[in-house]
Amino acid sequence: MYEERPSLLAGAVVWRNTPSAPGDGRVLPDGCMDLLWHDGRLLVAGPDTHAYVTGGAGGAWAGVRFRPGDGPVLLGVPAHELRDRRVDLADLWPAREVGRLTARVNAAADPADGLEEVALGRAAEARAPDPLLRRLVEELDAGRPVGGVADEVGLGARQLHRRSLAAFGYGPKTLARILRLQRALRLVRSGVTLADTAARAGYADQAHLTREVRQLTGTTPGRLLG
Repeated sequence: MYEERPSLLAGAVVWRNTPSAPGDGRVLPDGCMDLLWHDGRLLVAGPDTHAYVTGGAGGAWAGVRFRPGDGPVLLGVPAHELRDRRVDLADLWPAREVGRLTARVNAAADPADGLEEVALGRAAEARAPDPLLRRLVEELDAGRPVGGVADEVGLGARQLHRRSLAAFGYGPKTLARILRLQRALRLVRSGVTLADTAARAGYADQAHLTREVRQLTGTTPGRLLG
């Protein structure tokens, strides 16, 4: 069973997941990075360019999902270095620090709450996320074209691409595709038809929506939502 709630950390989400049956799971790209707990270990999920298949790893999972662009600031590693990867936190931070934090999370009544405390502690020490990149996410999530947003924030194409790689793990065009996918999924889950979703989310037509869903998730809209 999967459940989530807003975190005390601005823009983040705290989630828990205990698979109800064995088998592969599918984590869809969303532009985010996560701090994870599983089987007593702390891990980091980098930004995905396509659906990540979990491989049927059993047991409970917990996580804090940071909003796009915040993960690298809090975790201290450029997003592109973790693109499409899951790594042990000990590969990124000093072993002694990770050992202390792991013990703290494992001692918590709920590992998800323990992870949130870790994230809040990091946020208190880290610099503030770049407001320009936050604006970029907001504009792209609203369906604005990349070129127009780049002009508004005053960045050239190369500079925008370089800063996007560090903050999101990929360029702004890929980020826009992923945010559009999430926008479309929210519409369909709210009961909007695929045809209307395609028009409202910014796709050329329903066939375009179906192609993008297949490319980014590895399956069709019907199977994904079924």
